[in-house]
Amino acid sequence: MGAERNPSSRFISLWRGALAISPLSLAVLPWGLLAGSYAIDIGLTPIEAQALSAILFAGAAQLVATGMFDANVGIWTMLATTFFITSRHFLYSMSMREKISPLSTPWRLVLGFLLTDELFAVCGHQKQKEFNPWYALGAGLSFYLVWNIASFAGIVAGKQIPNLNQWGLEFAVAATFIAIVIPTIKNLPILISVIVALVASVLFSYWKVEGSLIIASILAMISGYLAEVKLSKSGVKPVINNEVE
Repeated sequence: MGAERNPSSRFISLWRGALAISPLSLAVLPWGLLAGSYAIDIGLTPIEAQALSAILFAGAAQLVATGMFDANVGIWTMLATTFFITSRHFLYSMSMREKISPLSTPWRLVLGFLLTDELFAVCGHQKQKEFNPWYALGAGLSFYLVWNIASFAGIVAGKQIPNLNQWGLEFAVAATFIAIVIPTIKNLPILISVIVALVASVLFSYWKVEGSLIIASILAMISGYLAEVKLSKSGVKPVINNEVE
């Protein structure tokens, strides 16, 4: 690729990737603050708290793992829970396989580690000809740095301001995923999936059904799939915002 041979093109691609993900990086700042401060609140050392962000690098999984640390949950239960929470990344990697597989092993390892919901939102829907690994690296690496800086700020704030997790910063989790999901609603099956997930998750949570989010996610995927099959059989093109699937 030209972007890989020309140093100036590489820098431009890195910068463009960082700019593309910057709104999501800003949105995740409160989430990082919460992750860092919560880790300090439960008794982890600053180094251990920062290591969670530097090594695990998974917001939802970090918060859940931190809560399980606090509850003295066994390591195997913690690993299994973290695995299921982050299992959506298998779908992300499968979706991006055609773009990533031609790259060298170091590229695949680095981009695999940096693959998050936010990076997938920026690069996952690019066509193979549009995909630029330097652009993806700029997006993923800048998000990684912002997440760790926010976590560090949370660690410092957690030592100075106790119970920072009671300030309502967890809304950043919902806000971030809303910002990720909305731009992807480009056809009717996706819209149906989003509506089913929204309604089902709220109702199941209200009814205190165990595993409400997992059940809602499964129902949403099934609904979207059935809608896509139905529309394909009827020959209708699911168009939203002048885009055709």
